[in-house]
Amino acid sequence: MKAKLAFLEGQIYLRDVELFQDLTADEIDALAERMPIQVVDAGTVFYTPQEPTEILFLLKKGRVRLYYLSAEGKAFTTAILEAGTFFGEMTLLGQALYDSYAEAITPCMLCLMSRDDVRTLLLGDRRIAFRIVEMLGRRLVESQHRLADFVLKSVSARLASLLLQLAHKQKSRQQKVDLTSTGFVEVACTHEELAQMIGTQRETTTRTLKELRGQGLIELHRGRIMLLNMDGLQKLSAD
Repeated sequence: MKAKLAFLEGQIYLRDVELFQDLTADEIDALAERMPIQVVDAGTVFYTPQEPTEILFLLKKGRVRLYYLSAEGKAFTTAILEAGTFFGEMTLLGQALYDSYAEAITPCMLCLMSRDDVRTLLLGDRRIAFRIVEMLGRRLVESQHRLADFVLKSVSARLASLLLQLAHKQKSRQQKVDLTSTGFVEVACTHEELAQMIGTQRETTTRTLKELRGQGLIELHRGRIMLLNMDGLQKLSAD
């Protein structure tokens, strides 16, 4: 019974994944049969340069960050992944991960796919291969923007930019978010998670969040941040 429920849950999830939008119901069923589900706690590291993976992870629930470590041990986050996307693809495509790490920053539920199944079922299908290239291209652009933010912007500007980015990503899971309005948008994130994403200390992030609250840009709640003024956050993110 548990196996049947897991299959049905994976089946329903795969139908909502952008990567598989072009597949038929029968093709989705065939994929779901070959993809076990895994649940992990926040802080779980999926792979490191020392321990690479030969598994493709499809994120069903939760949030994962991809990051590098400098020689001094400082982390630089290259991507924040939300439910509906994938990671671990570079080793499966024959590319090295170099100094890349993948870590769950919230509890996560994932579907797993082996290297052989990726090559047979995904890369062999032009529809899926095209989606992979398209999604990786968007991730590269996001990584470049994040690097520019990290090098050129203040902590407050980086934080404002991140909050807008997280709000924007909710478009695929909730009603469309208008980033030019003054409507309220809620982002589910702790101060520690935000600190990890912008590459600073938790104390610094908390202090900056309080400054944004004092400017009337956000409202703080336990584990949640209400964005009150999108225009104001956009102006701050450009500083």
